[in-house]
Amino acid sequence: MAKIALEGMEFYAYHGYYKEEQVLGGKYIVDVLMDVAVERAAVKDDLSQTVNYETIYLICKTSMKHSSKLIETVAERIALRLKHQFSNIKEMTIRVQKMQPPLGGPVAKAVIEVDGNFQKKCGRCSRPLLCYGDRTCWCMDTQLDQGTLDNLRLQFGRNCLCKQCIQYYLGEV
Repeated sequence: MAKIALEGMEFYAYHGYYKEEQVLGGKYIVDVLMDVAVERAAVKDDLSQTVNYETIYLICKTSMKHSSKLIETVAERIALRLKHQFSNIKEMTIRVQKMQPPLGGPVAKAVIEVDGNFQKKCGRCSRPLLCYGDRTCWCMDTQLDQGTLDNLRLQFGRNCLCKQCIQYYLGEV
């Protein structure tokens, strides 16, 4: 396991709740900090087995170009794109700083920081699983009806179930 970070990425973007922020724009600083499984990459000296810094930067750059009212939305967008791009991320923190926000007085920055932990376990059998906890998760595409799936999650402490356990409840194993 390794800590990988890209810090101090600067962007000029047009985020903000007020129209003038969306028109005038402002300076933003983005930091990405990750805990990543890099053992295979290190042994094989293979970039495809780790996270690519250039890809991280491009995801942040693209996310910053899409105007949003809230920097919370921007941070979540970056996190979602990164976790879907790289399957070996175990934990991640995204920090978005809006420099000199227009608040009617001197303020250095407004900061939002979002965290994600992707080392989940199945609520029923405790197998490790990767669940994004959003609408793109594989468990949203099951043949179990939503009510049954919700009841199973409730029964197992609001945890997702792995594919094998879902198949068990479908009668496939």
